[in-house]
Amino acid sequence: MSDLFVINLPTKVYYGDQLDNNLASEVLRFGKNVMIVYGGQSVKRIGVLDRVRGLLEDAGCNVYEYSGIKPNPRHSQCEEAAEMCRQYNVDVVIGIGGGSVLDASKLIAAQRYHNGSAWDLVIKRDIPDKVLPVIAILTNAATGSETDGTAVITNEELHRKKGWKNPLLVPKVAFTDPVLTFSVKPYVTACGCADIFNHVLETYLSPNKGLYMLDTFMEGMMKTVVRYSVIAYQEPENYEARSNIMLASSWAINGFVRSGRPHVWPMHQMEHELSAFYDIPHGHGLAIIMPRYMRYVLNGETAHRFYQLGISVFGVEPKLSDMDAAQETITRLEDWLFNQLSLTSHLSDLGITAEHFQEMAASIKEFSGDPLGGFVPLKGNQIIDILNMCL
Repeated sequence: MSDLFVINLPTKVYYGDQLDNNLASEVLRFGKNVMIVYGGQSVKRIGVLDRVRGLLEDAGCNVYEYSGIKPNPRHSQCEEAAEMCRQYNVDVVIGIGGGSVLDASKLIAAQRYHNGSAWDLVIKRDIPDKVLPVIAILTNAATGSETDGTAVITNEELHRKKGWKNPLLVPKVAFTDPVLTFSVKPYVTACGCADIFNHVLETYLSPNKGLYMLDTFMEGMMKTVVRYSVIAYQEPENYEARSNIMLASSWAINGFVRSGRPHVWPMHQMEHELSAFYDIPHGHGLAIIMPRYMRYVLNGETAHRFYQLGISVFGVEPKLSDMDAAQETITRLEDWLFNQLSLTSHLSDLGITAEHFQEMAASIKEFSGDPLGGFVPLKGNQIIDILNMCL
């Protein structure tokens, strides 16, 4: 554990029903030309799109829209929307949606002043002189993109999905009202909660040790997600459940719990390859990978960490040996994901075969090196082993 780190949480977060009273004043700090970015019909169906447009137009703003952002957002869409930003001299981008829309909004904001492709921003880490400010209006709690500086994008032509992390991408303002997530379908809720849980787990399973307070904070978040995900799955309009999930979404990945710990995230890197080729829901892919990864890296040295996770999060009996408790922890994780949240448990259920596993492992090696770091370093053939376990 390093004792040197910096924490910067710059996003101003409005929690609860504060959109009507505060959106216009926040937007006008940046200008009057506004681009709203969103996905499909859901934001229209729940009324938030018309609500936002009305608030902005009443405040004298010029409002433009870019719709159709897909899950696993495409770099080509970001380039198209950025060109609209140039055409209309847009001052601020408002993303209304979940992680895909917010990630795309960040890349659009960065691409506005970038001369290359949006893919170059991610792969080459090109840094523009400035980016447009982004305001996030969250309608699906999952990725935590509303308060972090990461954007994940897919190149559909190359079948690659990669993330870019830069402080310039952090949204200036986020509106997080649990009521706006009431209409999220049970399956999407389950996928989102698996993603939130994994964001914490990837940091929790760090080779660095220390800061007991952060361990207990992460355990509390994971326990919260496990408990309230099931309630939200069964009762979509349960405010307490949606509220706890929404808070966990932001705090899981805003940088606080990563203080002094490496940010490698091998499970995320494996899933990015899967969704780049097969366009599957990100959280579902993670749900399938998590228990297989944990079983693969479980050994005499790692068992105690799984023991601690099981005791604190899943209520495993403390009197068990480290190894027995670790096995029980993974079993209870599987029960939560595949029984209580009803996510299918194998990649084959999603139409995935081993056809591209070699190519996926090579892509991870190219982007992150060999071995892939994390709780236990993984060579390319070991990544393929884990993916095969998921079939």
